[in-house]
Amino acid sequence: MSPHGLSPRTAWPVAVLIGLAGAAYTAWVLEVVLSTGLNPIETYVSELAAQDQPLGGLFRATDFTAGLLAFAGGLLALSRLLKYAESRRIWAVVGWAGVTLFGAATAADAWLPLSCTPTVDPECAALETAGLVPATHRAHAVSSSLAMTGALVGLVALTVAARRYGWFAPLAHYGPALVTLELLATAWTLTAIALFTAGRGTWALGAGQRLQVLLVALWLGLLAYSVHKEGRT
Repeated sequence: MSPHGLSPRTAWPVAVLIGLAGAAYTAWVLEVVLSTGLNPIETYVSELAAQDQPLGGLFRATDFTAGLLAFAGGLLALSRLLKYAESRRIWAVVGWAGVTLFGAATAADAWLPLSCTPTVDPECAALETAGLVPATHRAHAVSSSLAMTGALVGLVALTVAARRYGWFAPLAHYGPALVTLELLATAWTLTAIALFTAGRGTWALGAGQRLQVLLVALWLGLLAYSVHKEGRT
């Protein structure tokens, strides 16, 4: 048993769940070998899962799987922290809460798909601007925002926890660089979305968003490795 009330045996399920979540969250890279008809530089990642896309069901399934795994891993880690008072550090609790929110919102995304692809379909974009698309478009925007908010909270808080409390040596070492890159990718994505919404082009929106989600997936993998290596959450 570690000094934080956890053993490798109890931390192992968290590491597996988070690691598998990170792997599932990179399923969009299948667009490299599958014919999706969407330009990865210009289109939203979520457009791969749109209802009018032939492979939409596949990408909705992988999104749901990633979200469910992250939610389960985050919730399990959070329950362990709350059980052992000596592990109940504020940055760790906030970080795992962020991972849990990320998982729940990502799973919700899969059930709230876009009906069409606004970055490549002018009619879809016009309908979206006029508010004539299904309510799932607005709900999807909310769930996606919550997912990324949870991811950012998790990235920042658990990286701070690793450095402040002397936990998770791999995360403490590599986490700050990933957090910095993630914040830059998020700024790029949000700026591109604002410009696209204003009718000023996509500004490589797809590339920015794909970098954003790739960095989240890499961070989840690093977190899973850190949990497994040190036997704590």
